[in-house]
Amino acid sequence: MKATRYRIITVFLVIAALLAAGCTGTTGTSSTVTTGTAAASATAQNTAQAGTAPGGSPPSGTPPSGSPPSGSPPGGSGPGGSPPGSSSGSSSYTFSGVYTLNGGTATETNARYTSTTRDVSGVYVTNGGALTLVNPTIVTSGDSSSNDASSFYGLNGAVLANGGSTVTINGGTITTTGSGANGAIPTGAGTMISLTDVTIMASGSGGHGVMATNGGTLILKNVNIATTGANGAPLATDRGSGTVTATGGAITSSGRDSPGIYSTGKIAVTDAKITSTGTEAAVIEGFNSIILTNTALTGGVDKTGGTMIYQSMSGDADVGTGTFTMNGGSYTATAGPAFFVTNTNAVITLTGVSVTIASDTLIKATATDRWGTSGKNGGKVSFTADNEKLAGSLSTDSISSITATLKNGSMLTGTINTAALNLDATSTWTVTGDSTLTSLSDAGGISGTGITNIIGNGNTVTYDRSLAANSALGGKTYTLVNGGTLTPE
Repeated sequence: MKATRYRIITVFLVIAALLAAGCTGTTGTSSTVTTGTAAASATAQNTAQAGTAPGGSPPSGTPPSGSPPSGSPPGGSGPGGSPPGSSSGSSSYTFSGVYTLNGGTATETNARYTSTTRDVSGVYVTNGGALTLVNPTIVTSGDSSSNDASSFYGLNGAVLANGGSTVTINGGTITTTGSGANGAIPTGAGTMISLTDVTIMASGSGGHGVMATNGGTLILKNVNIATTGANGAPLATDRGSGTVTATGGAITSSGRDSPGIYSTGKIAVTDAKITSTGTEAAVIEGFNSIILTNTALTGGVDKTGGTMIYQSMSGDADVGTGTFTMNGGSYTATAGPAFFVTNTNAVITLTGVSVTIASDTLIKATATDRWGTSGKNGGKVSFTADNEKLAGSLSTDSISSITATLKNGSMLTGTINTAALNLDATSTWTVTGDSTLTSLSDAGGISGTGITNIIGNGNTVTYDRSLAANSALGGKTYTLVNGGTLTPE
């Protein structure tokens, strides 16, 4: 995403080369199409066409209005790209592909599409086109002239669709090695790419496995994705939001600042395995979401942990509450807190998830000096554990907050400093050190002056007697199981 831009790209169409290679692009053909030093663009009717931006009009490449951001995302990257919103002014880009379908319908089987030219896609579908590829081999090695244009509009993507088009790929492989070379990217409302039993490999910097932008939609079934370059999340959305739905598949990332999932839209994953060895397992920016079902999620980095929810103020994501929901499966945070929240509100819900944390911190909500306005850039977290067994602390700074709800037999072992805690009668908190609660709601556990579902282990837990939320506690001191007290202050 986001590197230096404002360079106007002109793509020369070499129709004679296509004709000499015998590429007709007609329905049901098998073909090999390759670019060398020049870019070729052809429709299914074997007519050369220039690329167009989403909606069929020439792309301006002008970024959304607003001021440059005051900070940058983790490691100076957005969804595996350069600092969001790092450009200003205007640019224009011409999109093209080794194979281009400009409107109409086409099907190709066992075809190979190879692009070695900068900014030229392997396959490009625009203007409401509908393309079906069966067992294709798509290989691109050219670099992008603008990582902004690559992540916002799909420039240099191996498979690019816009303008309300549809691409369906069954089987085959997509391989990219250039910078800003996303494996598959639909951009624009009404544009969709559907992949089934496809293998995607992206090794260049800023090369995501799949990415949806500006309202585009991705549907993945049993798709295996591996990215190895810096700033290349295998599952991602970018500016203007997008929707990604993935079922099955093994998804891995190993590059610097390449989380397994980066959401500035709506990403839902079921029955998959997602592993990041270079940074966070997942990142949500702004008013967006990740929903995981029966999925194994692994990753982490010391400072921002396994999952980060934040707002960069870059313009890539609307300001609002980020939502992380996980049902079943497993979550392993290999470094840092399991959840790190800054400069935004977050709702985190875990239901029946097996959670493993390498550090001693479950949730950290805090301001940083990288994002937002000092004094107003804390994190506000609403956390629900449903049938969970969790170990780790809850930690906030003075301008942040956590409200944790444990229900349906959930267990938390760790310290709390400083947060609100809601316990139902079936859930417990085992205290491992002196702690501070802003408030406690525990009607099922309080009996007289004792609390039956907080195991104190000789530690002191304080609460704020002045808060209305603590009125039921009556300013009293309560004894805890195995020693310790809940004491007003």
